[in-house]
Order: sequence, then C-alpha cells, then structure tokens
Amino acid sequence: MAAASLRLLPLLLFIFSDSFINTISSLGGAGINYGQIANNLPSPPRVAYLLNSLNITRVKLYDADPNVLTAFANSGVEFVIGLGNEYLQKMSDPIEAQSWIQQRVQPYISQTKIRCITVGNEILTGNDRQLMSYLLPAMQTVNAALATLGLDKQIYVTTAHSFNILSNSFPPSAGTFRQDLAEYLHGILNFHQQTNSPFLINAYPFFAYKDSPDQVDLSYALFQPNSGTIDPNTNLRYDNMLYAQIDAVYSAIKALVGHSDIQVKVSETGWPSKGDLNEVGATPENARLYNGNLLRRIEMNEGTPAKPSVPIDIFFFALFNEDLKPGPASERNYGLYYPDGSPVYNIGLQGFLPRMDYSASAKNYVVMIFFTYLSHLLLLICSL
Repeated sequence: MAAASLRLLPLLLFIFSDSFINTISSLGGAGINYGQIANNLPSPPRVAYLLNSLNITRVKLYDADPNVLTAFANSGVEFVIGLGNEYLQKMSDPIEAQSWIQQRVQPYISQTKIRCITVGNEILTGNDRQLMSYLLPAMQTVNAALATLGLDKQIYVTTAHSFNILSNSFPPSAGTFRQDLAEYLHGILNFHQQTNSPFLINAYPFFAYKDSPDQVDLSYALFQPNSGTIDPNTNLRYDNMLYAQIDAVYSAIKALVGHSDIQVKVSETGWPSKGDLNEVGATPENARLYNGNLLRRIEMNEGTPAKPSVPIDIFFFALFNEDLKPGPASERNYGLYYPDGSPVYNIGLQGFLPRMDYSASAKNYVVMIFFTYLSHLLLLICSL
C-alpha cells in the first residue's frame, strides 16, 4: 500500500498544485472589509495568514489599527485605512492632520502598502449637520498634509457614503442625489475631480429586497437568471440590481456637477446569512448566491451597462461575523467566515486559519503555505 501511494505522489502533486493555484487566484482584484467589532476574532497575524491563503490582496479597515498594519508587513496586501468620524473636527487643523498621518501612517508604509484613507463613514446620511460640515474640510486638510509629507502620489483621500444619499435610483439614468445633501456633495465631487480620487458607495441590494420583497425580484438581486429590466431612457438592459445601483450613482454625479470622469467604487456590498424575523431573505443560501455570483462577475472583469469599459471595483462585506455589532441580527451575520476560520457558506474559497500566530513576512508566507498544503497532501497519501 505504501509503495502504491508513493507511485501516486507525482500525480497527486500535480492535481493538488493545480487545485491550489485555482483556489488562490479566485478572488482576482476584489477586496474585503475587515471589521473588528467583536470579542472573539483571531489575532491579526492569523488573519494575515488566512487572507494570504485566499489570495486576497486588498483589505479595507475602519481605522488604522497598528496591530493589523504590522501583522501584514511585507505581505503585498494593499490597505484602505479609515479615519473615524470622531476625528473629523480635529482634521480641519493642518497640524492635527499631519500629526495623525505621522503617527498612524508613516511608521508602517515602508513595509505595509497603504493606498487610501477614508475620512469618515456614511457621514451624510447621519443626523449631525455639524459633522457633515466638517467632512470636506477634513478631506482637504488630510490630502494637503499628505502632500506636505510627500505621500499624496501614493495615498489618495476619499470618504464612503451610504446608498441612501440618492433620492432616486431607477431607472439608473435618472439617478439623483438628495436635494438636502447637494451643498455637501457638490464640493466633495469637485475634490474628487481635482485629486483624481474615486467616489465610494456602500451598496446593498439586500436592503431593497428586505424592504419590498413583493416588488423586488430576488433573482435580480442575487445575480441569478432573470428577465432583467430595461432603462427606458438609454435602452440599456440590467440583469442585476447592484450594477443598476452603481450606474444610478454615475448618473447622479453627472446630474449634480456635470462630471463624467469620477470613478465610482463599491466600498461595501454583501448579503447577511442570518437576520431577524422581519429581515426577509437573510439566509445562508441567499448570501452564498449573492457573494458567489458577484465573485464570478468580478472574475470576468466586466463593467456596468453604462460603463462597460470600467471594471467594477468591489469590497465585500465582510470577512468575519462580528458578534458585538449593534442593530438587527443581520448586522452580526455578514461574514464570509466564522471567527474560528470556518466558512459560513461555500463560495469556492478555501482558506486556512492557523492555530498560532506567524510572522507576516513574504518569505514566511511561502514557507507556511508550502508546509500547510504538504501536510494535507501527506494526510491524503496516508489515507490511500
């Protein structure tokens, strides 16, 4: 039996390595949100290992956690880091902005790729008008501080918006922003054009389906086969809601400022695997379909009907279920993984969460992955 197993080793190595290559290349250019509102998450070094085994090369944080940035040193992962809402008033001061960058960014950029700073999150759909007035000055001051420190060419500044900043989203060509937010968005959009930075939107077809399950076609929301919808103004056909939402944002931008050269990126999208009784559609199967089908669309490198030559840019929400998030049950169940590293459902990604912490250097990644998969291979051989 042992001799037969050894004769199968070259074949098994070929099959195993081919499967491994397909697995690690499956996420393509997609990114993932790494939230940490939980008390049971694995340590950042273990998360770094997990994401490397999944070949995820873009990560979005909601802060600038030094433990995370250190754990991902030399990993090749590109980071979007967040400057929390609580910092906005201070960031209007150039000295405060420069100090924040010197403390939270500069110590890590020699080894960890930081490509973007999001100033605040969903500010314009909150109730604090004063905070809204701080948003653009904070973005401008942080960008100016980066320029002073010679970092503005490698790190861009933006902010993430809720999809609820739109007053109309259908048909996509008639997308418009809320009138009460126009005064804020006009300046923000001019900032994006001047700095060549993207406009970020958090878009969730789940919310539209949950609110109107009798009116929204679930297959349309989940990228499943459906008859689609036709925009009567452009005759463009949409076979999924997310692409229609993205194009509605493009239309709203053009309607407000006349710009058509600002790229729209999706900073959050996902589907919960569990919810409260009134959260219709929050199931593991729907979450699997939404995220899995969207992943396959990303692999196709396609654009939206209105922007076919601009590949969609997506950050999935989220890496883990977060047990301390407030709100309805769905808020705690958007993760692709449980905190122990096991998948909530299968969308074709096979990762590995080690039991202990590891260094995140590129050399150690290669060694760790080799021995991890070698151990799996040996177990397979011994079972023959």
